[in-house]
Amino acid sequence: SLFAQEFSPIDKSPMDAAFFPADAAKRAFKKGVSEPKVRVLYSRPSLKDRNLFRTTEDRKDGITQYGKPWRLGANESTELLLMQDALIGDTLVKAGRYSIVVTPTETEWTFHINSENDGWGNYSHKPELDVVTVSVPVKIVKDRVEQLSITMYSPNNDNTVHLKTGWGKYRTELPIVLK
Repeated sequence: SLFAQEFSPIDKSPMDAAFFPADAAKRAFKKGVSEPKVRVLYSRPSLKDRNLFRTTEDRKDGITQYGKPWRLGANESTELLLMQDALIGDTLVKAGRYSIVVTPTETEWTFHINSENDGWGNYSHKPELDVVTVSVPVKIVKDRVEQLSITMYSPNNDNTVHLKTGWGKYRTELPIVLK
């Protein structure tokens, strides 16, 4: 019967979306809002008094390991949707859907923009399908963010968008130049 169907429980790492421009998702009911140019879909895990990074294989030491690919979130692969062509690093990336995997170190995070989609975590990450790989510096700040957070903004109100990531005391910014 219909009532016998069960639903999955609420996920501990809820999915979220970041848009550029930030209010693009509200364009249907808010005047003067532009069409979206970039969207990121990602899950937002919480630190819950855990270390974010570890240097060992022991998962009790931290959530993810330095030098190993990480899904930049939880659950499904983090998705980057470019609504127009963009320059990421020195590579022109065509409009389309991509996954984001990050390889963190203590001083920089390497972003892998990959053509493989709809995976779980980074288990399906095939480096040979990376469209572009770009390393950006990591900043350590005082203000901690409990849940992984992603936002996008244009520092100079032009066609350069920064995909800003924050979790715990770590912050990175990946520049994306819209074409």
